[in-house]
Amino acid sequence: MTNLIKKFAAVVSVALLSVATLTATAPAANAASLETIKLDYAYWNPLSLLIKDKGWAEAEFKKTNTKVEWVYSASSAAALQSLNAKAITVASSAGAPAYTARANGASLKTIGVFSQPKWASIVVTKSSPIAKIEQLKGKKIAAASGTDPYFHLLLALDSVGLSSKDVTIVNLPHADGQKALVAGQVDAWAGLDPLTAQAEQNSGVKIIYSNAKFNSWGVLSANEDTIKSYPAQLVTVLKLYEKARAFTLDNGSDVVDILAKASNIKTSEAKKVLLNRTKINVSIVPGATQAAILKSITPVLVEEARIKSADAANTALASLYDASLAKKAIKK
Repeated sequence: MTNLIKKFAAVVSVALLSVATLTATAPAANAASLETIKLDYAYWNPLSLLIKDKGWAEAEFKKTNTKVEWVYSASSAAALQSLNAKAITVASSAGAPAYTARANGASLKTIGVFSQPKWASIVVTKSSPIAKIEQLKGKKIAAASGTDPYFHLLLALDSVGLSSKDVTIVNLPHADGQKALVAGQVDAWAGLDPLTAQAEQNSGVKIIYSNAKFNSWGVLSANEDTIKSYPAQLVTVLKLYEKARAFTLDNGSDVVDILAKASNIKTSEAKKVLLNRTKINVSIVPGATQAAILKSITPVLVEEARIKSADAANTALASLYDASLAKKAIKK
């Protein structure tokens, strides 16, 4: 009887182990498949335009029977809203908006870097008497809330002892802000390339201030549950960005043409944006370099209530980056 019991116990143990193994591996098997991956493209993210134009994502994800959908992002704020709503899988944005989103409760992490841009500026009309930041006091300024140009504006004001309380900020999407400036409806605009370059060419607007130190890099972010469930797919996306980076460095004029066509701007404007105001040759791995800029601008973000508290800022910054996927993407 003892031997029979032992045999029965052994059989039960094996059966339970098998069930446990199946249970443990089932989520991983489900997580490995992704029916559709939704990527965003933006005129201020030239690499996304290149990947979309070349059909590289479709070709790569076809290998795993994964469909690719492209979603237009009009701004960093729009991209992050889409990410939060799970309307896209990977969002391209400036670093500061991603940081403030996480500090204010969004479950995202930055997983890659696509550029070091000089895309934000403060712009006035060609006939405007405004020539420096101090002269913006009491003026009406168009800016897309929650974007790098918006934060660039706050930092610029702070640098001369002003704040958002000293001006009237009109919250408008980037393109509408450009139109409002040209139409004389506002005194200044927190501009974003390539729209700024376009307005310079077509309307003669003037940049009165641009500080590269206040630009918070172009980054790629994903929700934490996506990072946990679909790391392989995210690595593939990052590899596509590395492919686009290498192509751009070798074929800059071709990418200028793609940017001009996609953004509906002149080739000369696209050339200025891509070759003079955007640094593509940067590491895709996010981390200390980007964090240093965010740390330097945190006091203003907290003071202006863009981040709810200093503690929330510190917690977000300490957990914002997941560099593991980018490291896998560049591993030989």
